[in-house]
Amino acid sequence: MSGEAFNPFRMAQQQFDAIAEQLGLDEATRALLRTPDKEFHFNIPIRMDDGSYQVFRGFRIQHNDARGACKGGIRFHPQETVDTVRALAMWMTWKTAVVDIPLGGGKGGVICDPHNLSLREQEALCRGWVRKIIENVGPDRDVPAPDVMTSAQHMLWMLDEYEVLTGRHAPGFITGKPIGLGGSLGRTESTGYGVIYAVREALGELNMRIEESTASVQGFGNVAQYAIDLFHSYGGTVIAVSSWDQKAQSAFTFRKKGGVDLKQLRGMTNSYGEINRDKAADAGYEVLPGDDWIEQEVDVLIPAAMENQVNRDTVKGIKGCVRIVAEGANGPTTPAADAVIREKGIWLIPDFLANAGGVTCSYFEQVQSNMNYYWTRDEVIAKLDTKMTDAYFAVSQMAHRRNIPMRDAAYMIAIARVAEACKMRGWV
Repeated sequence: MSGEAFNPFRMAQQQFDAIAEQLGLDEATRALLRTPDKEFHFNIPIRMDDGSYQVFRGFRIQHNDARGACKGGIRFHPQETVDTVRALAMWMTWKTAVVDIPLGGGKGGVICDPHNLSLREQEALCRGWVRKIIENVGPDRDVPAPDVMTSAQHMLWMLDEYEVLTGRHAPGFITGKPIGLGGSLGRTESTGYGVIYAVREALGELNMRIEESTASVQGFGNVAQYAIDLFHSYGGTVIAVSSWDQKAQSAFTFRKKGGVDLKQLRGMTNSYGEINRDKAADAGYEVLPGDDWIEQEVDVLIPAAMENQVNRDTVKGIKGCVRIVAEGANGPTTPAADAVIREKGIWLIPDFLANAGGVTCSYFEQVQSNMNYYWTRDEVIAKLDTKMTDAYFAVSQMAHRRNIPMRDAAYMIAIARVAEACKMRGWV
């Protein structure tokens, strides 16, 4: 991909092709799994607050549902592309398979910038998205969830529109809902917690104590914040976080060598996970360039923002002391950077394993919503820990047994499970 614009779907296919070859998949199975099963592209016209109309482009990609209904988030982002959504849908298929939950892979998106939209305009966009796709989604077909720049409120607007149009109560249509309106306790922290469960087990395998470990985190959204929260609760220290700054149209790294104060940083952060630079500087944080998060002298690096962040250029900044890279984001590491990380002997926990806590807890929420019976937070977190730990060790054991990277091992497990489901159904 050198010399070309980064294309996440091409990267996802490249990763798939390499494992399909190792697994010896037949041509029909490869053709079925390397492209999405269904794609929906549509326009969403919205009346703006000033009375004018604006048309937004929306997507829903359903990659594969052989193991169960499609599952995947909806992101609102100004740089959204259909290839990004395709890649994310494909990765979601592998993610649900590697943690062995009975769901498939889907993803949705709208090209927009919520920073520039009022709440009423965002509500209209959510309801418009549902109206365009309603015949192809539902509790037993395709279950959306929050993603980049969408929240529990967006999910509730979408649920309400779905229920109005279908005339029935269907809380299982969507996950990531508010508590008390069909949401699950533990869902908010699940993705970040899942990352740290995997990190905890990896540190144990490396004979390292988590309470003596340090980390640097890219991003300060939901995933990053709860990953930091649990890492701190285990006694670890996070010395740096990065954050996007909408006004500057750039990212910055905030470092405090003695360890960041999560509560303090949250107090100077907006709803999009953007830390106020002036307030952080006044509180004693060093304000560094955005890519400096990867250059910190720590044990663990956690990219928890967007795709293509650990690439051919940025990977050069990783220090020799780094032992683990845990991908909290989807697709943060390019194949070129992957090769460098392997050469450095760093233990990489791949995205669709490391950040699978979110979809795992979404599955728990879906089950609870459909049963109309809700578990306590302790029950949810305990089930999440068990699922993530079991999945981590299944992948780790294969990696050690075959002497292959964790990413390859995770792909082998996931792709084999999906391929087997397709064969048993008689699709190939």
